[in-house]
Amino acid sequence: MSLLHDLEATILSRKGADPDTSWTAKLLAKGPEKCAEKFGEEAIEAIIEAVKADKAGLASEGADVLYHFLVMLAARDVALDDVLQELAERQGLSGIAEKAGRPKG
Repeated sequence: MSLLHDLEATILSRKGADPDTSWTAKLLAKGPEKCAEKFGEEAIEAIIEAVKADKAGLASEGADVLYHFLVMLAARDVALDDVLQELAERQGLSGIAEKAGRPKG
């Protein structure tokens, strides 16, 4: 089991926890839209650190992005393994070929 799987398990265990005692439970209680909004905020903060070329800042914000991404997945009942499976299916494809094969919509 990977560190990300361990984090996913912790997040899932907080789904029914008291929002007054768990940040994760508080986020999940606010609903999927708030979880997505928080993920977006963290992604922007990571972008800022990348532009500043702050390696430590980017590592820290990157951790926040990964955590909030997993919370967002949990809010919509999407498993990390579903995302990893999608990545596995794309492995060996060029990015251009992969994008060309996506449904238009």
